[in-house]
Amino acid sequence: MNARARTRQQPSTLYVERLYIPWWGWPLPLIGAALLAAEIHMGYPGVRAWLPYVILLPLVALILVGLGRIRVSVTGGAEPEFWVGDAHLPVRYVDRVEIIGKQHKRKALGPELDPAAFLVHRGWVPTLLRVWLADPDDPTPYWVVSTRHPERLAAVLREHGGEH
Repeated sequence: MNARARTRQQPSTLYVERLYIPWWGWPLPLIGAALLAAEIHMGYPGVRAWLPYVILLPLVALILVGLGRIRVSVTGGAEPEFWVGDAHLPVRYVDRVEIIGKQHKRKALGPELDPAAFLVHRGWVPTLLRVWLADPDDPTPYWVVSTRHPERLAAVLREHGGEH
């Protein structure tokens, strides 16, 4: 299979965003790991002097990177799909899209949240997007997804499927 055939099979990306942890979310966990390593060290020589630092600091960094690996995307092609991490939804099932700002986030995630809803929330991302579904066979009423650019994502979803 040549390179041209491979690129034709891959769907185009209409929107993509990664929910990484911003720089100001890194110092506190790393300082906590360093303090825990220092407490384990406690001035003892030998392996106990360096092993906690070698294990804990990279471990915390890996956890922080892992927390920021979620991708939110909309792929194009014959059947556009809305992807959040490994979960995906054909855009034809999007009924309507609602932007939830900072001031209404707590209410949307608390008393208004349906327990059957699909939820991907990252606390460091200030805004949400609620995507109502039109699939009668799906027990999930809507998806609630953290996004830094809710207007752009909503526009792509509306353009390629939703808002009947």
